[in-house]
Amino acid sequence: FGYRTQQGKHVKVPQLGWVEIEDDVEIGAGSTIDRGTFGATRIGQGTKIDNLVMIGHNCRIGRHNLLCSQVGIAGSCTTGDYVVMAGQVGVADHLTIGDHVVIGAKSGVPRDVPSGSQVLGSPALPRQETARIVASLEKLPELRKDVARIKKALGWED
Repeated sequence: FGYRTQQGKHVKVPQLGWVEIEDDVEIGAGSTIDRGTFGATRIGQGTKIDNLVMIGHNCRIGRHNLLCSQVGIAGSCTTGDYVVMAGQVGVADHLTIGDHVVIGAKSGVPRDVPSGSQVLGSPALPRQETARIVASLEKLPELRKDVARIKKALGWED
């Protein structure tokens, strides 16, 4: 998948590369791996790819990754070794995911993720930060009522 806009039209850029799949890799039904633009898209040894996973062109998937169903990795991304992406994770293009990273289900990854991280949410944030945000969201209805009472007491009603 590569296009450039020329005179107001999308013109296809030929994808002339290939895919390299190392030993002990499993690829589930309906999964797709785009060939590289000029070089390789590489899947590292021991990686397991579930059903309906999409890996974009020029990606470098490390060794022993676990990519669960409906993961989408945009082009030119690199993952380290022993990365786990739970179901429906989406990774933006040109990112680097470090070694031993865990990305929670339905997370949207918009930036690089350092080695050893556990992230989740959309946008994907460190696990502890996401937990604090979710806990705060549960308190919002009561906080809104409190603010309305305070505004009324101060005569600041809308």
